[in-house]
Amino acid sequence: MGKPLAEARPGSHLPTVVATGVQELGVRRKQGNAEYMVNMVPICRAGVIIGGISILNEVNDVYRLVKELDRSNRLIQRLKDRVRQIGNARYSFDDIVSNDARSQATKDLAARLARKDVNLLILGESGTGKELYAQSIHNASQRSNHPFLAVNCAALDPNLLESELFGYEDGSFTGARKGGKIGLFEEASGGTLFLDEIGELDVRLQAKLLRALQEGLIRPVGGASEVSVDVRVMAATNKDIETLAKDGSFRRDLYYRVATFTLILSPLRERRGDITPLVQKFTNDIAGRYRATLDIDPDAMAALEAWDWPGNVRELKNTIEYAAIMAEDGRISARDLPPRMVHGRAGTAPDEVRPLSDVIREAETAAVDAALRRYGQTVEGKRLAAEALGISLATLYNKLG
Repeated sequence: MGKPLAEARPGSHLPTVVATGVQELGVRRKQGNAEYMVNMVPICRAGVIIGGISILNEVNDVYRLVKELDRSNRLIQRLKDRVRQIGNARYSFDDIVSNDARSQATKDLAARLARKDVNLLILGESGTGKELYAQSIHNASQRSNHPFLAVNCAALDPNLLESELFGYEDGSFTGARKGGKIGLFEEASGGTLFLDEIGELDVRLQAKLLRALQEGLIRPVGGASEVSVDVRVMAATNKDIETLAKDGSFRRDLYYRVATFTLILSPLRERRGDITPLVQKFTNDIAGRYRATLDIDPDAMAALEAWDWPGNVRELKNTIEYAAIMAEDGRISARDLPPRMVHGRAGTAPDEVRPLSDVIREAETAAVDAALRRYGQTVEGKRLAAEALGISLATLYNKLG
């Protein structure tokens, strides 16, 4: 106190800043073992310099702030890239056909769940529209202005999936991107993360996902600290995940975290009232795409309504695509449908010789379908079907694919 700064702190730049009015930022200084960064600016009143101020920050604090800023910038860039790639959630409840009473009840329940900010498990056979419902729920929720990101848990190696979900730090493994990578949990912050085929998730990742759901914290691969995230998780599977939890192949505690609410999508054969409007939708979409007229004969419509649709809505859409290509003069008849629908499941003439592997596979599929029609799609029904077929329940699920 009472001494000139130049005397109390030899070498200080602040007197020069006060004299010239030119600020100095990010000046690196050291006092003993303490290393710090200094920002020095003049203080002005009515255009006249009346003093100056130095603001000191420890170097470690600066490094931490720079690292957080870098992470934020990378997150912003990745979000921009992701939005450009996927256009966020494209579908809404208006895109879901629900003429059948059963599917209308499912849609009504989904709309109610959209207003509840809780984790959600969507169950249904392959092709029933699980991601369609997930996107619709997101777009009707309070998170609709934030990202919707999806990942297929069965499509990636467990190590790749871990880095995709949780990200990784710079140099955490050979081949890692310089500067590290932000994971989907951080990218989806404020929004929704959709985990498709969660029943295939590696056991080690199940534990890491559980912590993310319980605590809202994730640790990037190779990271020394945890990162807080705010994400609604929706998961989906075509497997009987409750049975998987009971037999130990899926963590019970994770199952209860994921399945706060469960939405079950009925197969198309159990909501046949949707077949005709779906056919109309798909024919209209194709006609609009090719700027042409596309109609369907009553005999073709009858065949479509009579089919069991093991591939559900996805199979129906592919069937209409196929028939539209085969149709002449823009009119689909029964002969334009796939051979399996015209000639039965074999799809060939009775006297044609075919590979034995094809015959066995088709016979197995027919037997499984018949057993499920008899015993039903419930857990108990599938157990009885497997018993009647003389196979284990796990084998039955493998054949359902």
